[in-house]
Amino acid sequence: MKRRDAIKYFMSGLILPLVPARLQAAAAQSGRRLVLIELSGANDGLNTVIPYRDDRYYKLRPNLAIRDQDRFQLDDHFALHNALKDLGSVWENGELAIVHGLGYPGANRSHFKSIALWETGGDGTSAGRSGWLTEDIENMGVTQDWDAHGISLDGGMGVFTSPNGVWLSMTSAAQFQRLSTSSFSVASTTTDNPALAALLGRAEALDTSMKRISSKMNRSRSLRFDIRGGDLGRQMATAASLIAAGIDTPVLKVKIDGFDTHENQFGRHRNLLRDLGRSIGGFASQMRRINEWDNTLVMTYSEFGRRAIENFTDGTDHGTAAPHFIAGGRVNGGFYSDHPNLGKLIEGDLQFTMDYRSVYEMVLSAWFGIDQNRFTGFRNTDLSNLLEDV
Repeated sequence: MKRRDAIKYFMSGLILPLVPARLQAAAAQSGRRLVLIELSGANDGLNTVIPYRDDRYYKLRPNLAIRDQDRFQLDDHFALHNALKDLGSVWENGELAIVHGLGYPGANRSHFKSIALWETGGDGTSAGRSGWLTEDIENMGVTQDWDAHGISLDGGMGVFTSPNGVWLSMTSAAQFQRLSTSSFSVASTTTDNPALAALLGRAEALDTSMKRISSKMNRSRSLRFDIRGGDLGRQMATAASLIAAGIDTPVLKVKIDGFDTHENQFGRHRNLLRDLGRSIGGFASQMRRINEWDNTLVMTYSEFGRRAIENFTDGTDHGTAAPHFIAGGRVNGGFYSDHPNLGKLIEGDLQFTMDYRSVYEMVLSAWFGIDQNRFTGFRNTDLSNLLEDV
C-alpha cells in the first residue's frame, strides 16, 4: 500500500484513535443506545425553557423576552419557545425531561475550553484526559460484539477521545456503504515512518469492524428516513438509518451549530430551536415506528449558557448555567433540579443548581447499568426517578 493511498483513506472521513485487535463487547442491556446532541456555540436557556411567571425575566430582557404569542405553556411556571412545538407530543407523552441549571464550578467562558470540559467531564480547573463515557463504555460487561463503541455523525471526536476502543467519525450513511469497496488489508505492510505506521495499524485493526458495518448498510439500502430540521435533521435521519440497519453501537453523536447569538438573537435562535425541535420530534416518531424508542436515550449538551441579561446588540453573551433535554421511551418526563434564582445572579450570570456530571453519572449507572463509574461521586438523588427501571 502506498503512503498517498493511506493518507487519502484517512482523509475520507474516518477519524480513529488507536484500537485493539478485537472489538470490546456490549452491555447486558442489549441494544440500548445514547444519542448525544451538541448545541454548538452555547444555547440560551432562558429563551428556550422560559420562566414566564417570573417578573425578573422581563426586566433582564426587555427586548428579548419571549412573550405569550411565541411560547407554549408546560406548567404554571415554565413554557417552551414556540419553535420547539414539535417537542410538544414528546412532552405530552411524558417522555421529555428538562434538567434545570446545569453547569460546573469555576465556569470557563471560552468555547474551546468549555466544550472540552463538557466532553471530557472536567470543571473550571482541568479537563479530563478522555471522553466522559469512553472508558466506562469500553469496560462494560461481555454479552456480544459491538460494531463500534460510538459513531460521530458530525465529524467531531472530542467526546470520543480515547487511546482504546472503536470510535468512528462518519458524516453520512453513504460513507458506510462505500467502505465495502474501499476496505483493505495492511497486515504485511511495513514502514519506517511512525505516523504512517500508526495510521496503517489503525486501519488494520478496524478492517473487520468496517466490513461488518458496510455489509449491514448495503443490505438495508431501501431503509431511508426523512426528518425535518436542516442539517441536524439529516444527521438524525442518518442515525435512524444506522439503527434500522442493525448497526450495533451504544453511542451516536450529532451537532447543530450557530448558538453563539451575540447579536440579533431573536430570529436566529428561533430558527435553531425550530430545527432542534423538528429533529428530536421527528427522530422520536421514527424510533417508535421501528420499535426502538424504548431502547434510545437522547440528550443535549452545550459548552455553557448565555448571560441572564441581554446585551446592547439584541443578543446575549457567554454565560454559565443552562437547562438541557433528555428524551426517550423510558424517560419519566418532567422538570428536574431547581431553576436558577434570577434574583441571585453573579455579575449577570446564573448560578448553576446541578453539576452536569450528575447527569453523566445517571446515564452511565441508570441507563447503561455501570453502577461504579468515573462520576459515582456526583450521584444525585434528584435524578433517581428520571428513568424507568431499566
